[in-house]
Amino acid sequence: MQAGHVSPARAGRHRRSAFTAAFLSLVFPGLGQAYLGAYRRALGWAAPPLLLGSLAAGFAVQMGLSELAGIAFQAWFPPGVFAANLVLLAYRGASIFDAWLIARAIDAAPTRGASVGSLTLARTAGIVSIAGLAAVVLVMSVAHVAVARYDLLLATTADCIFNPEVDCDGTETEPPGESPSPTPAETGTPEPSLGPEVTAPSVPPWDGQERLNILLIGADEQGGGHNTDTLITLSIDPQTKQAVMFQLPRDTVDVPLPPGPLRNFFGSVYAGKINSLYVNTRNRPDLAPGGRNTRGYNALKSVLGHLYGIDIKYFVEVNFRGFRQAVDALGGVTINVQVPVLDNDFPRPNDQRVRLFVPAGMQHMTGAEALDYARSRKSTNDFERGARQQRVIVSLRQQMDLSNILPNIESLAEAVRDNLTTDFPRELLPQLLGLAEQIDARSIRSVIFTPPYYQVECLSCPPRGYIIQPRVDRIRAAVKEAFTIDPIFAEARDTLAAEGASVWVLNGSGRQGEAAALTHYLSYLGMLAAAPNQKPDTSGLTATTIRAYNGAEADFPFTVSTLEEIFGVTVEPVGDPTVVADFMVITGVQTPQLTAPPAP
Repeated sequence: MQAGHVSPARAGRHRRSAFTAAFLSLVFPGLGQAYLGAYRRALGWAAPPLLLGSLAAGFAVQMGLSELAGIAFQAWFPPGVFAANLVLLAYRGASIFDAWLIARAIDAAPTRGASVGSLTLARTAGIVSIAGLAAVVLVMSVAHVAVARYDLLLATTADCIFNPEVDCDGTETEPPGESPSPTPAETGTPEPSLGPEVTAPSVPPWDGQERLNILLIGADEQGGGHNTDTLITLSIDPQTKQAVMFQLPRDTVDVPLPPGPLRNFFGSVYAGKINSLYVNTRNRPDLAPGGRNTRGYNALKSVLGHLYGIDIKYFVEVNFRGFRQAVDALGGVTINVQVPVLDNDFPRPNDQRVRLFVPAGMQHMTGAEALDYARSRKSTNDFERGARQQRVIVSLRQQMDLSNILPNIESLAEAVRDNLTTDFPRELLPQLLGLAEQIDARSIRSVIFTPPYYQVECLSCPPRGYIIQPRVDRIRAAVKEAFTIDPIFAEARDTLAAEGASVWVLNGSGRQGEAAALTHYLSYLGMLAAAPNQKPDTSGLTATTIRAYNGAEADFPFTVSTLEEIFGVTVEPVGDPTVVADFMVITGVQTPQLTAPPAP
């Protein structure tokens, strides 16, 4: 054989690049070995990741994306990912190096009669090959460093969200024992004095079967305060996959207090506005259990749970800054604005006032725009404001999917890490997210406890100013029957309560107790009904007579249609400024005998 001649078989082996073998094993362990013809070795490298990948895929399919997301927030998950990432890094590195060594061994096998030039080329090729191996290892390491970085991001975010006692925003919190923020004159309470520390009762966690109640809190921290302006209790029935949101307006006062330290200190009711209860209790270990960051939330859960007659186990709070950032991180939110919003005196920082206008129709909003839409309250009532807040929540729920979350994971994590907190147990999160996935967001009912049906309004009540006082029996009845009542009837009652028309019932038939019974029935339907002790003029009347006074037929259209449907007569418009009621129902001999069912 002549010097420098390479046989066809050796030439074929020399065409197998060590860099290519290493790169293929970077793509998947064993590919480089298969490329070099070492098929058994390739199978040995490929089998473990294939087997583990198949098991993981089967587990993922069985669990579902929502439950998998819940698993990602478990305390053990980030350390587990970190360890698995290191093991996989070492395994992939070993596979890459093994493929490179095999290729180099083939390439380095001596060829009889090789020239000095060919040996020099071989040494040069070896240096290039080592550089190629280093490049492949560097690419692989960068990928695993990125995984470790996101794993750390997940760990810190989860720790901040699920451990309310940890301060993650860098701000200082008041030490235990500080006096409540509101003054005694504002709350109608005596000067504070610390008593024995309240210990948390042993409460069993949610079992996945019973009704689950979670308090959703929106906090306004402008000006250094912490007003819990949005208080929505999300109630979920795991059996029927139904959900209802109950909202209590921020200006509600005289909320009844449960027996115990809160009642002993404040009295039978909390005289202040409900949005101040948090700051009045967060630094008072003698009033509510928990640490410095959870005591106020525990007080809110206890008081609202007592008002509603339910057990509120957990809370989730997001402040307004975090809400803006989270919406922006998701690329905004699209909301169906059913009623346009016009506020000519909308507050801005530094005591500035601007004109806010949100037209009706589908609107894509930034975080700031969505927050303005939810918070405006000057030109609308509390019912409409609460409805807008719940509409924003439902719209976000409908648009929360992986295609929106994954591209914005860093900015979203930053937004929620510093601005969202909850005491919901991590271990129950997969179960909750799996349940949430089965609930149609469009079917979630909203009940907002506003005047006049659920509360009594006082526009100016010194020294407390504007307040609303709860009708506790009506609120508790609505909460108790939330999942047993016909949803169509419930929606109609909420609409009637929202219109808030006043209806007088006068007994024109002479049947004893008829006006009182009919008033009770109309109240059950959601109307603000009363039976004043007046004897109407029934000359020539046998059927029911319904009159709408001073334009009420245009102002309260659903009330008109409901009254006409119930009694089978047409509402008569009447102009009489001396009548303060919106509608008057005068019974006759043909009026049906209607009675409300017993209170639940």
